[in-house]
Amino acid sequence: MEQPRVGVIIVAGGSGSRMGGALPKQFALVGGEPILARTINAFRKALPTSRIVVVLPAEYIEFWKNFSARFDVAKHSIVEGGKERFHSVRNGIEALSDAVDLIAVQDGVRPFASKELILRTVACAAEHGSAIPVVKAVDSYRMVDGDGSRIIDRTPLRIVQTPQIFAAPILRAAYDTEFRSEFTDDASVVEYSGEKIALCEGEYTNIKITTPDDLVVAEAIAKTENCGEGENI
Repeated sequence: MEQPRVGVIIVAGGSGSRMGGALPKQFALVGGEPILARTINAFRKALPTSRIVVVLPAEYIEFWKNFSARFDVAKHSIVEGGKERFHSVRNGIEALSDAVDLIAVQDGVRPFASKELILRTVACAAEHGSAIPVVKAVDSYRMVDGDGSRIIDRTPLRIVQTPQIFAAPILRAAYDTEFRSEFTDDASVVEYSGEKIALCEGEYTNIKITTPDDLVVAEAIAKTENCGEGENI
């Protein structure tokens, strides 16, 4: 069976306000590499023939071109982001040619999506037209209301991750609309257009790095990855 042609959009438009550093979090180093570089390289490793489009804030495009030249970063193109994540993804979609069957959208600060996870999500999207990786909720959750709070059953809850992958015509059609505040990810945009969302198995190590505490966890994961590749610690 012929493999689907996949276009990849890596959204790296964050300002880094929760990280508290001078630069946005996607440029922070983990295991000696920028987070964004690790994310790009993960997709090149899993999908070597894919076209990768990175969406960046306009004010950081030149910075990234210069900064990334210091590291071993897979080939990618860069487009300017928009006001909201929705607009950034739409800009990324417009930068991809029509010669792709599937479009994958990945958070720029999720650098640890494994090859297996990416390929599993691609296969699910090829079969169902959409695929988002999820993991079971392991914490306890409470619903807060005017009278206090109450425990809620976590059994049906799933934690949503990226990459979120869709048949190209489905994602293009879904983004041919106006931004709405309830659009929190690509699945919510596609679901709003009337399409159903298929779930596949995610990975607990596929973390999104948004706070200084996340960086500590990320360093530990990177160290484990390096050890698995034969490096001594």
